[in-house]
Amino acid sequence: MTDYLSDRLAIADLETGWIRRDLAQWDALRELFHPDGVIEITWFEGLFSDFVDASARMGASDFRTKHVIAAPVVAFDESHTRAVAETNAIIVGENVSLHLGCNGHNRFIDRIEKREGLWKIVDRKSVYDMGTFTFPMGIVDIDPTVVAKYPREYAALAYLLEKSGFPVNRVFATKGSDLEKEIKESATAWLTGR
Repeated sequence: MTDYLSDRLAIADLETGWIRRDLAQWDALRELFHPDGVIEITWFEGLFSDFVDASARMGASDFRTKHVIAAPVVAFDESHTRAVAETNAIIVGENVSLHLGCNGHNRFIDRIEKREGLWKIVDRKSVYDMGTFTFPMGIVDIDPTVVAKYPREYAALAYLLEKSGFPVNRVFATKGSDLEKEIKESATAWLTGR
């Protein structure tokens, strides 16, 4: 039971460790993933190490983000060396020069492995549930043709990303979509070794 609890705590710490990104603690952020770890979110797909570098560039731009992370729901494999975690998050974003922000609600679907005694993420994908614009300095105009290019669930986030120089180049998983089903089925197959 003690190992189970310590493993659960280690995985929860990985999920809430996303605060390192919001605090620009890039070296600490790198420690959340194994070296071969990959990430797939609206504005970036590829190696996590490259994502950290890209995040540092984003951090130097007019686009700011904060992530509010909930406790994960975790499933382990039989050997207790693999886990899949699904974690609710709220993405709070703002482009300070546009005076426009957003709140996006998503879930991270993470494949996590214990290697040499350490749990780290090997694969992160995001499913987008819903999102809205926010107006921190008062109402500003939004181009409806740009918003309409994206699924409603992450249109506000994608709009801000595009206007901030971080384009969203394809469709991503949304709540109840076929893409969400594929992500979850693939993660379960990975976990069970099918």
